[in-house]
Amino acid sequence: MTTALGEKIKAIIRTNGPLSITDYFSLCLADPVHGYYKTREPFGQSGDFVTAPEVSQLFGEMIGVFVVHAWQRHGTPADVRLVEIGPGRGTMMSDMLRVIGKLAPQLYDAMTVHLVETSERLQGFQQQTLEAHGAKVSWHTDFGEVPEGFTLLAANELFDAIPIRQFVRTANGFRERAVGLDINDELTFTTGVATLDPTLLPEGGPPPIGTIFEVAPARQAVMTTICDRLAAHGGTALAIDYGHMATGFGDTLQAVRMHEYDPPLEHPGEADLTSHVDFQHLAQTALASGMHINGCCHQGDFLIGLGLLERAAALGRDQDAATQENIRAAAERLAGAGEGKMGELFKALAVSSPAIDLLPFRPVS
Repeated sequence: MTTALGEKIKAIIRTNGPLSITDYFSLCLADPVHGYYKTREPFGQSGDFVTAPEVSQLFGEMIGVFVVHAWQRHGTPADVRLVEIGPGRGTMMSDMLRVIGKLAPQLYDAMTVHLVETSERLQGFQQQTLEAHGAKVSWHTDFGEVPEGFTLLAANELFDAIPIRQFVRTANGFRERAVGLDINDELTFTTGVATLDPTLLPEGGPPPIGTIFEVAPARQAVMTTICDRLAAHGGTALAIDYGHMATGFGDTLQAVRMHEYDPPLEHPGEADLTSHVDFQHLAQTALASGMHINGCCHQGDFLIGLGLLERAAALGRDQDAATQENIRAAAERLAGAGEGKMGELFKALAVSSPAIDLLPFRPVS
């Protein structure tokens, strides 16, 4: 059993040899004919996974609160670019704009909104969702097209969808992990020839043979581009994603299909492919670009620190018991820990230029 894209990938491997994980990842998500993001409706109950903004309006509202706070801490500049990269169906931005309009009408009136989206289909959804904001909102297929100026940027579940490279420890050191064909002509993991710069590895002795280490030069490049913009024009960027706070070993490549985990080689093009984000590495990348790191914390702590529980209580006031329970369950899913909840698995990283202190992060002494 394979998919149309699976057959195409097999043909490429027969002709050119094994594919790197990066190339496999890129083809699965972005192949022009069969790629996941070109053909599927990934978001929501009918899709393959649910993102935080789809769980509840509370999520986007808290991001809106954060944006207003950052703008105030930066000294309320007059000309602002509010940017979201990878805006899904526009749900988060819609919730953010509602809050910004209420809390800071001066900011709402003075800013322009920029959505960076490569999918025409998703741009269509976003245009419907954000129709009420008219000409204030514009779309770009590349971050480089966003007009220069003071920037407040949000990226939710952007970095997990940017391809990684994987290296596996062999008897001869680390070798790049690749996708090849087994004796039955099925896709299988194999090792290529490329080796790993040992200075990238976490400290300590070599791990057991078979251990996997992931690097993400493409993520680093995106983070550097964002930071260069902030360094030139001032601003704050917030990245929220699932991942780990400290660089370590392990295979985090995963596929999700119809809300279930799926083996990554099983349904190329028909499952969403992601991997966990190394937030320590993202923060180091930002520091190297001259950014101030406001902090990195669990999503739950971030949202609760911005007033999630108070907002949930206000939303539930005067509502019937079933509505109140739905709101409570949504807040728990966004901020709680454990199976099926996002509060601990997801992390929030904020970086600024020039250096400012931002709640709910504690100032670094």
